[in-house]
Order: sequence, then structure tokens, then C-alpha cells
Amino acid sequence: MIAEQLPMAVPAAGLPARVRIHEVGARDGLQNEKSTVPTEIKAEFVRRLADAGLTTIEATSFVHPRWVPQLADAEELFPLVSDLPVALPVLVPNERGLDRALALGARRVAVFASATESFAKANLNRTVDEALAMFEPVVARAKAADVHVRGYLSMCFGDPWEGPVPIPQVVRVCKALVDMGCDELSLGDTIGVATPGHVQALLTALTEARVPVTALGVHFHDTYGQALANTLAALQHGVTTVDASAGGLGGCPYAKSATGNLATEDLVWMLRGLGIDTGVDLGRLTATSVWMAGHLGRPSPSRTVRALSHKEQ
Repeated sequence: MIAEQLPMAVPAAGLPARVRIHEVGARDGLQNEKSTVPTEIKAEFVRRLADAGLTTIEATSFVHPRWVPQLADAEELFPLVSDLPVALPVLVPNERGLDRALALGARRVAVFASATESFAKANLNRTVDEALAMFEPVVARAKAADVHVRGYLSMCFGDPWEGPVPIPQVVRVCKALVDMGCDELSLGDTIGVATPGHVQALLTALTEARVPVTALGVHFHDTYGQALANTLAALQHGVTTVDASAGGLGGCPYAKSATGNLATEDLVWMLRGLGIDTGVDLGRLTATSVWMAGHLGRPSPSRTVRALSHKEQ
């Protein structure tokens, strides 16, 4: 079929040959759904994502159920997917969360920090430095157990309460997380206000601060339609890890202006057109997002999902 030959791959200079997609749909995508998604459906979602070729799938979060009720079933869910031959990172907010994750055999965990005081207070009820101090023993214990640690950093490009976030402020927290022992950092545009020049400026500042680009991932929201443009700017700087959510699911329960994450299908379509390998089967991924949209009772916000699923009807 002609449709299967599109988009035509036309490589651009200065881009990586391969990008690793850090799939967040099963965690970040579902965490603020109002109606509870059954554990079995979440597990099937993860399995279908793996079958579509995604190799890093964020499974759940070991937070207190009061914080994120949708993910209260972490202990039940993780064993249902832990046999998959993919990386299954989980979020842990503190040592108690780490204990729960390690008890189930998790080998990749993530802590979630903030670049701004307002969001740190809203999300963790702590100052930025108090949150960093809370993470130190979590990271130390995880590393001692030979567990990979990712550090999420929210509000890297703008904050709904504080407005613009100075780049040196973001760099300081990034450095603290790296010095603490985090293997990888995910730079979050939590409310979707970043633009490509801002992305390039932050990445340049991090390079100058000797934070290796190989340790960086980017996590863009598409509030103003800038997620793909920002991703391309990051790729031009050498970033090869991009967070995305199948079907464009998700936002942030603590940032009311945040809309959906960058849709994995939209990302794969762009990367395919640039001749960049992801290992993802776009047809299977699209079918998975259509399936999940059916369970959620609404169409996927991903433009690629809509375009491809419409052609099949």
C-alpha cells in the first residue's frame, strides 16, 4: 500500500542515527485519568507497547495512593509485566517507595525533582533543596543495589506560578541530581511553554556545566504545539532519548495548564521521515493507542493516530 511507504525518509544533517523512546503512556499518560483503569488493562497496555517495539516503558509509580489514586495498584501491576524483555522504570518518591519497588525486583527507578520552588511545594510539599535532600538516600541505596536511576526535573522552561525559569536555576538542580548519582536526567517542559531556541540555550548551558548530553532526555508537552519542534532542536544538540506517551495521553495533576505529552506516534512519524531508527512498529503502536482510547471512551489526541486510523476505516 502507498500509505505504508510514507513518510518518505529524507535524512537531515547533524541528527542521530537512532533515538531511544522512553514511553511514559502507562504511567504519566494514565496517572490523572478520573476513572480508574483496571489493572489488567494497564498490564495489557504495557504488553502491547512492548509488542510494538518500545524498549523502555515506564510501568507505574510507587507513590502513596492518596497522591495518585490511579496508580494505587503498583504492587499488583508490576508482577504482571515484569517478565517482559524490556526496561520497566518506575517512579519512587522516597525511601519507602524505593523499598516497595526493590521488593518486586525493579531494576530501574526514577525520582522527580522540580526546578522551581512553587512546583516543589505543590508536588512534594518541600523546597527544592529539601526535595534534593530527600532523594539523596534513595539514589545512594538504588546505586548500591546496582539499580539504574533517572532524575526527572519539572518546570525546566516555565512555571505556572513563577513564569520564566532562569536557565542557571535549572542547571543548578541538574548538576545536583548528577552529582547525587543519577544516571540520566529528563528535562521536563511541564506546561508546554518551551520553544526551540530556549531548548538549545538550556542544553548549551548544561554542556558548559559538564553535564554530558548522553545523560539527557527531553520530556515535552504539546500545550502550544511546540513539542516536535522542541524535540528536533534537542536532537540537533545531540540528545538521543525522548520521552513520549502513546496516543498523546497525559498531563500533570499538579499543573492545571498542562495538556498532553508528546504523542509517541507523532514522534515516530517525524523520526521515520528523518531516517532515524526507533525500532517501533508504527502500525502496531497506533492500533494500541486506538485500543486504549476505546477503553478510556474518547479518541486519541494524536494527529498521527487519527490520520492512520481514519485511513483504515
